[in-house]
Amino acid sequence: MTHRVALITGGSRGIGAGIAEALAKDGFDIALTYARNADAAEATAAKVRAQGRKALCIQADGTTVAGNQAGVAETLKEFGRIDTLVCNAGTYPYGPIGEMSVEQIEHVLNLNVRAVMVETMEAVKHMKEGGRLIFIGSAFGARAPFPGISLYAATKAALRGFTQGVARDLGPKGITVNVVEPGPIDTDMNPATGDVAKLISSFVATGKYGTVQDIASMVSFLASPQAGYITGAALPVDGGLEA
Repeated sequence: MTHRVALITGGSRGIGAGIAEALAKDGFDIALTYARNADAAEATAAKVRAQGRKALCIQADGTTVAGNQAGVAETLKEFGRIDTLVCNAGTYPYGPIGEMSVEQIEHVLNLNVRAVMVETMEAVKHMKEGGRLIFIGSAFGARAPFPGISLYAATKAALRGFTQGVARDLGPKGITVNVVEPGPIDTDMNPATGDVAKLISSFVATGKYGTVQDIASMVSFLASPQAGYITGAALPVDGGLEA
């Protein structure tokens, strides 16, 4: 097989689905993981196949080590290679720190941080020169502009440090790693309408939400040969929320 292969975690909907479609247009065969919504995953896979690319849907619990390993293993079993890993799966706990539970802390750490580490550890064993690791962080990893997002902000800030460290590990091998930091993006789970959206938009320099395509375009660029000299970077696509 000569086609490049991308594994996208949490690729069934929203930003993950947009990334899958963008990379398929770039010529990637796509493997995507999903937690529960098989119908949404298959709908995204159908869009990939409509572009003449192959698609594989993998049901995996991203909060477990076994689930993280399964995504990589199933991709290798089906396609024989991984050229680009996009760690997009995540969770967004909200509330004052004094009201959070230990279970919530463990859940967000497992899905937002440990999963990225385990998936990276497994994938890089099979990556060659030109490989790409792309983590979907958040502008809230650099700036927490309102209360209630301490756990989420902490996990996304952790991806910055992990990215820098992995860049040092893999730079000599010609494998790049970067974290994309979206601002508020209009999806079905985070619509650009309503009082909450109005509040969040007020922290953005442009005063508005971004689109899934804004993030997918950045990932598409980072996965391309043109981005070979970009590594260890945190790249905001946030309308100026971090400004």
